[in-house]
Amino acid sequence: MSFKIAVTSGKGGTGKTTISTGLFYYLNKIRNIKVQLLDCDVEEPNCNIFLDSVLSSTVPVTLQIPEVDKSKCTYCGKCKDSCAFNAIVLLPSTQFIEIIPDICHACGACSYVCPEKAIIEKTTTIGEISKYTISDIENFTEGRIHVGSSLQTRVIKATLQHAANQGITIFDSPPGTSCPVVATVSTADYVIMVTEPTPYGLHDLKLMTETVRTLNKPYGVVINKAGLKFDKLYNFLMEEDIPLLAEIPFEKKYAKAYSVGKILLHEDPLLEESFKSMFEKIVNGKQAG
Repeated sequence: MSFKIAVTSGKGGTGKTTISTGLFYYLNKIRNIKVQLLDCDVEEPNCNIFLDSVLSSTVPVTLQIPEVDKSKCTYCGKCKDSCAFNAIVLLPSTQFIEIIPDICHACGACSYVCPEKAIIEKTTTIGEISKYTISDIENFTEGRIHVGSSLQTRVIKATLQHAANQGITIFDSPPGTSCPVVATVSTADYVIMVTEPTPYGLHDLKLMTETVRTLNKPYGVVINKAGLKFDKLYNFLMEEDIPLLAEIPFEKKYAKAYSVGKILLHEDPLLEESFKSMFEKIVNGKQAG
């Protein structure tokens, strides 16, 4: 039996990776529970900074990107009309056609509709999936997209395919509420929304809450940097009946530990109670959704 937990945040910098790596450490080192961590923040994967891991294997993420054989093309425009992403530039009067790889989503529509079979597809690498071992167990996977590519969702989906069928899997999601986040959250059994007690944190938490509710996922909130006395955040949780899973205090020592790549729970064992509360509220069903 497997259980998948996505750790999200409506905005960057709230502590999403802090919670992802902390929960992973708690389950793996303290509770001795079979757990896997997937870094799905493919544009800026950074979980590896906090883990004592060893690279075991890397596989490329590839797509079939189309190219036009201009010796066969009649510039009829059927390929351009079929492209939902406006990745084809066509000027029939000057016999110019070009497919923009950075915009193309490799859906195959253009090659399918081309009556002259003038469109060929070439394998293009857009990222890679790296697997790591921690204490001789392969339980950490990182997705990383190549700089310049806009196909984050493709790399995320490829990363998610490496989720284990047994035990607990934690997804460190991209920030925000766009397509890459939806691609990650939609496969999860539970969503942890990480926020901070600030106006920006509350604003983006509201957006994240709408997204998770639309996806019909159970969820709860972790407040990082707690203690800043922003009552509007707590009022929102009460009004919307959103469970508070845990709070991580606003401490200078925590910021210092994070800045040098340290897992907070490893540096301060007193935080164990926070992660214990978080995990038990999830598994005991004290959740919204």
